[in-house]
Amino acid sequence: MTTDKQEITARAHTNIALVKYWGKKDDNLIIPQTDSISLTLADFYTDTTVAFDDQLSADSLKIDNKPIFDKEALKVQKVLDLVRNLAKINTYAKVSSTNHVPMAAGLASSASGFAALAAAASRAAGLDLSDTDLSRLARQGSGSASRSVFGGFVQWHSGNDNETSFATQIDSAQNWDIKVVALIIKKSRKKHSSTQAMRESVETSPYYPVWRQVVAKDLKTITHAIRTHDFDLLGSTSELNAMRMHALTLSSDPAFTYFNGQTIELLEKVKELRANNVNCYATVDAGPNIKVLCQSKDLNQIITVFSQLIGPENVIATEPGSGIQYL
Repeated sequence: MTTDKQEITARAHTNIALVKYWGKKDDNLIIPQTDSISLTLADFYTDTTVAFDDQLSADSLKIDNKPIFDKEALKVQKVLDLVRNLAKINTYAKVSSTNHVPMAAGLASSASGFAALAAAASRAAGLDLSDTDLSRLARQGSGSASRSVFGGFVQWHSGNDNETSFATQIDSAQNWDIKVVALIIKKSRKKHSSTQAMRESVETSPYYPVWRQVVAKDLKTITHAIRTHDFDLLGSTSELNAMRMHALTLSSDPAFTYFNGQTIELLEKVKELRANNVNCYATVDAGPNIKVLCQSKDLNQIITVFSQLIGPENVIATEPGSGIQYL
């Protein structure tokens, strides 16, 4: 069975995890060990165009106008195969993605990339999937992509199988005064992949069982903070959760860290600002780059301080973003 050549473009935004996802129960289906909660960001996103074309003899895959191969290509083809299976077609696809976010540098380009791919590919194949189904589909390319289907504050329910592992929106964040300042310390690809790092932490960190308990507690606290618009509770819990996640990498065998010297310096600067009544909190994903949570009243001061330290081109302010859009 074939499909009409229909070109669809979808946009998905990156997200930052406020309660981190770190470790899988199932590597193939990408079922996480715990739930997680994130905030979708407006200014970091991926646009992906997909067309299924009878004239193709293989999938054509490009990111930022460059062909992709190896592991990256296999992950994209996995999602395309799932779409083909759902749509009952065997046609190859042309996929072209443009990232408006540094890839693999702790800014979750895979989240926006696979969410956009799931949306564009499924619609190009003639499917009309619900957001829940899109979340399940995106998850199988990249776990955090399950959350990028939605805007605002999002919870990924870990579940135990494909049916029960998906994300839902907690709050659109449209009525929140919350800003995020990304501090770009390093734009290059990270050396330690998240997949491998998670596996090492789950298998070798003696603290991993306690991490599950930490997450369970933090999920309740952050959900309460979101429901009550308690910025300080949200920020302080997010910062502590991030530091405890990174403690897992330091307690793995072999021990490693995503932080570099500048990461630690800037984390100390966040604490210093807070001690001087600038309301801000830091979170760090799998990379050296930092995201600072703050509110409108402190935004300009935070931008000024960090621009002086790392250059204005490496300080990017953003706000809560939306879910999947079709362009």
